[in-house]
Amino acid sequence: MSVIQEEVVLFEEIACANGMKLGVATLNTPKTLNGLSLDMTRLLAQRMEVWAQDPDVALVIMRGAGEKAFCAGGDLHTLYHSMLENVGKPSTANTYAGTFFAEEYALDYRIHTFPKPIVVWGNGIVMGGGMGLMMGASHRIVTDTSKLAMPEITIGLFPDVGGTWMLNRLPGKTGLFLGLTGAHIAAADAIFAGMADYHLPHDAWELLLSSLKTQRWHRTPEDAALQHANRVRHDDLLNSLLHELSIDVAPAIGSLQQHLTLIQKICSGSDLDKIVANILALSAHEDPWLQRAAKTLAAGSPGSARLTFTLLQRTKHASLAEVYRIEWIAGSMCASHGDFAEGIRALLVDKDKNPKWNPAKLIDATPQWVEKFFALPFAAKEHPLYKLGESA
Repeated sequence: MSVIQEEVVLFEEIACANGMKLGVATLNTPKTLNGLSLDMTRLLAQRMEVWAQDPDVALVIMRGAGEKAFCAGGDLHTLYHSMLENVGKPSTANTYAGTFFAEEYALDYRIHTFPKPIVVWGNGIVMGGGMGLMMGASHRIVTDTSKLAMPEITIGLFPDVGGTWMLNRLPGKTGLFLGLTGAHIAAADAIFAGMADYHLPHDAWELLLSSLKTQRWHRTPEDAALQHANRVRHDDLLNSLLHELSIDVAPAIGSLQQHLTLIQKICSGSDLDKIVANILALSAHEDPWLQRAAKTLAAGSPGSARLTFTLLQRTKHASLAEVYRIEWIAGSMCASHGDFAEGIRALLVDKDKNPKWNPAKLIDATPQWVEKFFALPFAAKEHPLYKLGESA
């Protein structure tokens, strides 16, 4: 086994029974719950391309260092400082935020379109940027400690990193509900909603790794048609192995599945004000999970609620690449004209948990107000993700 160590990501190439290799990428900032920085994004992107081209690498595995999180989100502190440095300037002035979003989204898209299987060990917290890394993987594993969420409404952002694409594909209106409330879900609901594929015990990492090492993977052929056949064969082999190791979660019904009918009822229609009122009424519900969802929405950014709702409407039939392009525009605008900086300040910097949202009420976050988050500030061909998807 060879180990190539970087400061914030560890890369390993582990030999298998017949000389093939597993590429393992470990996010290595456990003190910050493996929050994804620009440096980490670049290291991952570079190594993913090396492994994509190496015919002896059968598959890629991504995990987080420590037991608490796979990845709890993005590097918000650096983004916050970049926003402070560009207060009052147009969105194009914050080149760091624009670069961060562009490279993070490009990496996430690459995971969706990667030519080899990608296994994500989604142990512990998987939120925000962590969901961006996980959602596009071919084999997504959750454990009994997994906690998944898109809680951006609490920081004045929206479910980005392809989050609007994912939420639009969840059962019924559950995607809208999760986007507006930032509600946390565990393994059973993640499997139910299609946000994960397998449920393994949290202490099964070594067993998983040893099982993968004993498989006789096949070298990637040069012929494109044979490459496809080889990918199918590897996917099938991996599916069989993970089925053998997985826990039967059928008896466990999570809160999301339990309240599916209620969520469908209260989140239907095109009137956001009515939907928000319906969710806020859940603060008196007997289920603590629904109470927390209502309280999170009540304390969250009204502008984020409007932006999330509008994004889900406008990206419903968009391609994955187009979703990332739309999200990049909205994210860049959030970094200059939204509540993003204030949300980070209140939650992570001053930690007073008392953000001063602007607009302060949903009635002021009108459909007209939200339009600025969709206005491209330059020619379409200058978009940093303009060519995303061309070579997929």
